Amino acid sequence: MTPRDASDDSRWSDLDRPPLNAQALHRALVRPGGLWSEVEVVQRTGSTNGDLVTRAGQGKAAEGAVLVAEEQTAGRGRLDRQWTAPPRSGLFFSVLLKPSEVPVARWGWLPLLTGVAVAAGLSRAAGVDTALKWPNDVLVTVGGEERKTGGILAERAGDDGVVIGVGINVTLKAEELPVPQAGSLALAGAVSTDRDPLLRAVLRSLEDWYGRWRAAGGDPAVSGLQETYAAGCATLGRTVRAELPGDRSVVGEAVALDGDGRLVIATEQGVQEPVGAGDIVHLRPA
Repeated sequence: MTPRDASDDSRWSDLDRPPLNAQALHRALVRPGGLWSEVEVVQRTGSTNGDLVTRAGQGKAAEGAVLVAEEQTAGRGRLDRQWTAPPRSGLFFSVLLKPSEVPVARWGWLPLLTGVAVAAGLSRAAGVDTALKWPNDVLVTVGGEERKTGGILAERAGDDGVVIGVGINVTLKAEELPVPQAGSLALAGAVSTDRDPLLRAVLRSLEDWYGRWRAAGGDPAVSGLQETYAAGCATLGRTVRAELPGDRSVVGEAVALDGDGRLVIATEQGVQEPVGAGDIVHLRPA
């Protein structure tokens, strides 16, 4: 790792990117009867998901634990892709959920539920239009083009838990983007890039959607999750290529989201193929 100057560790080393207020976040989010049991902010870690999975496995984290990092040095996305961003330029956090009332077969909806919650929270607090790319990307529009500003990663934590990790680019400038297809709330014209209210909005939205889904026994139709995800999904109605395990791919129109959260692709051969895991490439604008 490249040595850091000591000044880089100052809480106010970048005045355009002030630190999160951990005490204020805890006061705002942790309440009797609520989902969030603790909110911890660390300056730097490898991966909030990795840390929280480990704590859960050791019995050191309760449901509703929230771990936020100002900087991640080994952040991960799906398919073991690396997630990198300058310190305090985004929201990088993980939460521990234990949906004991929900059959395990329905836990696969949790990343999609998180996507709906993140999109709703950002739309309200940042004033930007968001869309969801199946299965785990949050998109914004920058210069007329769809750009990924957020990603979601779900990992099992022991027998009874799931850790959901979220990464959102907030103030990244064009020259700081890791890849040309990336974006940020700032580049999308957000009315606010203050990370404290953004994080509060996202976590409150997640608490609301998780409560609805859990009360419905994880039923995506009864909870409204399936319909809401489909309404905000930029993948549906597009011609896509699904790159599947085993070096197989499927090309066709993404026509629906089934009851298991799988993307249904109608191929030119007249086959409707549900895809539960894979990398989706949008081949043309909607």
